[in-house]
Amino acid sequence: MGEPKSGESLGTVLVAGAANLTIALAKLVAGLIGGSAAMLSEAAHSAADTVTELLLLVAVRRAGRPADRRHPFGHGKAGFFWAMMAAVATLVGGAGFSVTHGLHEISHGEKLANLTPSYVVLAVSFVIEAVSFSKAYRQLRAEAVRYEVSPVRLVRLTSDTALKAVLFEDAAALVGLLVAGAGLLGSQLTGSALWDGAASVAIGLLLLVVALILIQSNLSLLIGQAAPQALETGVRAVLLAQPEVEDVVELLTMMIGPGEVLVAAKIDFRDEASAAGVESACEEVDRRLRERFPGVRQVFLDPTPTRRRS
Repeated sequence: MGEPKSGESLGTVLVAGAANLTIALAKLVAGLIGGSAAMLSEAAHSAADTVTELLLLVAVRRAGRPADRRHPFGHGKAGFFWAMMAAVATLVGGAGFSVTHGLHEISHGEKLANLTPSYVVLAVSFVIEAVSFSKAYRQLRAEAVRYEVSPVRLVRLTSDTALKAVLFEDAAALVGLLVAGAGLLGSQLTGSALWDGAASVAIGLLLLVVALILIQSNLSLLIGQAAPQALETGVRAVLLAQPEVEDVVELLTMMIGPGEVLVAAKIDFRDEASAAGVESACEEVDRRLRERFPGVRQVFLDPTPTRRRS
């Protein structure tokens, strides 16, 4: 929806990637010291997120490449593909490890050692993740104001896959840290590793849900998702406002990249419009669409007469 600023998205991804790499190493050390499955799951979570950010960086770079002879519509869909690979990395690397390791601890039990480093790392990690999330949310809120929609609606409709992934993953990270802390505290108070193992499984399930949501979103974009209904309504209004246009027979749109839209329409022009008038009207409609909707990259108009009443 709309046209994302690639520089903003790139900055958001870089901040999130640096945060996740630092956090992953700290969690790993704390998990090994304390013997906590939840902390090791959080380390796997942050490591998976780091890989995700690297893939999102590739997505932003590839999507921004200009069109060429073999790719006349640009490379925008490459962004969708690499963003989906990032979601798969979260699914396999984060969710898979967390669930299996948590189940192993529940079934076999492991004695926890010094948990003080774990609590410190969780607290520091929460602050770092909150900073990363706040940057992504500020970008989302600014775009929501620009397009006059709520942030919640925009994150559901946006084709800026990098921003969407960072928001979802940072939100999941914040929840996961709280779950890990609760699991550590439960095991410490009861002396049972069940709580720590259950927290690890819960973190894995959380990552599973986030990964599936992002995979479904990117898959829809890859196979040709239409532009948001509000944009289609605006495009139709621009077409009908052109004096030479009698009716819009069919309107098709498709997201061809993050924030990039293709518009194809069958137009019934008025009978009195000359061939030169139709050509002029098509050029004017193209100009007005690109001016009103900066994300519109390609416009194809097909004069298609319909049956008239006698």
